[in-house]
Order: sequence, then structure tokens, then C-alpha cells
Amino acid sequence: MARPIRVPYLVTGTNEYGCASHGRGSPTLALRLARKLLRDGYMDVRVCTPRGRVLQSDELDELKPQEETCMAKGEQRGNREAKKPKKEKAKVIAAAPSRKEAAWQPDFGPAKKK
Repeated sequence: MARPIRVPYLVTGTNEYGCASHGRGSPTLALRLARKLLRDGYMDVRVCTPRGRVLQSDELDELKPQEETCMAKGEQRGNREAKKPKKEKAKVIAAAPSRKEAAWQPDFGPAKKK
């Protein structure tokens, strides 16, 4: 079952055919839609804010967007300390022959046979 989407701004208006309710995610979009409904002849246009305040059509100027204080999730900074960068390792290719020179090995002389 799909989860319901929470929409913080609800814009409602009434015209001769009935009532229309639209949800918007930002104050800019809610203000734009409310003004469009007023131009289209809707009466009793209201905007309900996330805090529960209901703005009438003559109070819509109070909904003007303030400076955006929230950042996108990728732009947020945490308070954790940064990790140290990892030490770079030389890549070892298994198919390539070893580049080490042959190490000196002691000579024990001829092997004795019995």
C-alpha cells in the first residue's frame, strides 16, 4: 500500500461549481496557486500553513517566501570530524612476474650420496 504524501500547504477555494482543495509543498507554489484561483473567479480562497494558520485572500502577502534556511540533504554538514585519508598502496598485478631480484642463497656444496 502506498504511503500518503504529507503536503504542508493546503490551498482551498470555492466557485459556483463547488470547492477545490490543492496541496503544495512550498509557500511560493501555494501563493502562486492562490493568486491563480483568485484570477479565475474563485471566492473564499484560503491557504493553511504547516503551523495551522489559515490565511484569507487579503492576507496572502504574509505568505511571501522568506530566505531559504533549509539545505538540500547533500549540502548539509555534520558535526563529525573528517576521516584521515587512506594511505595509497602500490597495485600488485598477479599475472606480472615479480620485479624483485633473486636473493642470495648460501651454497652448501655438493650433496653427499650414500
